[in-house]
Amino acid sequence: MEIEVKKVDISKIKDIDFDNLQFGNVFSDHVLSIDYKDNKWQKPQILPYGPMEIFPSLSSLHYGQTIFEGMKAFRAKDGKISVFRPDRHHQRLNRSARRLCIPEMSYELFINTLTQLIKVESDWIPDRRGYSLYLRPFTFATDNFLGVKISDTYKYMIISCPVGAYYKEGLNPISLCTSGEYVRAVKGGLGEAKTPANYAASLLPAQEAKEKGFTQVIWLDGIERKYIDEIGTTNIFFLIDNQLITPPLDGAILEGITRDSVITVAKDWGIEVIERRISIDEVFEMNQQNRLKDIFGTGTAAVISPVGKIEHLGKEIIINNGKIGDLSQKMYDEITAIQYGEKEDKFNWNYHIY
Repeated sequence: MEIEVKKVDISKIKDIDFDNLQFGNVFSDHVLSIDYKDNKWQKPQILPYGPMEIFPSLSSLHYGQTIFEGMKAFRAKDGKISVFRPDRHHQRLNRSARRLCIPEMSYELFINTLTQLIKVESDWIPDRRGYSLYLRPFTFATDNFLGVKISDTYKYMIISCPVGAYYKEGLNPISLCTSGEYVRAVKGGLGEAKTPANYAASLLPAQEAKEKGFTQVIWLDGIERKYIDEIGTTNIFFLIDNQLITPPLDGAILEGITRDSVITVAKDWGIEVIERRISIDEVFEMNQQNRLKDIFGTGTAAVISPVGKIEHLGKEIIINNGKIGDLSQKMYDEITAIQYGEKEDKFNWNYHIY
């Protein structure tokens, strides 16, 4: 595949403090860019990272016809570089595209352009455990108009940033409060698509939760306001007795790649995994009966987010005395070991760049 490459004259990498990386604040030298017009994707380009010129009437600014993904490239101890489960990210990108009326992209175009960008930016991939190069593919409508209609033109881009451990203080449990009057999504809405609207909806509840001293919100369903959907912007798991329970993919929550990885690993370990609705009242009851063994969230950024406390309607529960659960720790260790090439990749999740 022919890709036009225009490199920067001088890399800024020497000015970056890799010992003090904040998630999403430092960006590498180049971006991948592909325009969509005349009903097809045009020639890909790798260009210097920098400002973009747009018109104030850019339709995606007004009507939100935008989707994105989040994935990581890792450098193993032997120096080899790989991306974790890009095939599943491609599938989800296309599912989001269908929901937002955005043109889909072939896997060949997706993986070849991703590979070429990573090769150009390989120096930006840290060689330390817990560090990686975060990749953000995204597509947005580029027609200029005011009026609710589907755009005819689009731009697909990938930007990347080196990131350290998501939790600098270590894998400590987070505290949650239920979403109260707010809802994230309902079945038939945009909840199953990775689109900015879902994240915009989470900002105010998350801010209010932090003002109360909590780390994040635990979302309840938008109809009955009692069944658990997600944590903030991550999927959630409950270990009750010997069963690992997670809410089903009913159209209201995002189909997480890490969620699928956890389910796969748990089943391989012989743990019974059940995808079903679980209410906040059931979680409190199971805790009272000493049957609630662990709670954790899953997502690309943090991998595993152990939960130590949940507050609901003035009542609260403490899980594992506020310490990380055994399964949370074991699952984090297993998935990250696969990502860094320290354990056998028995599920063929790592796509090797070189």
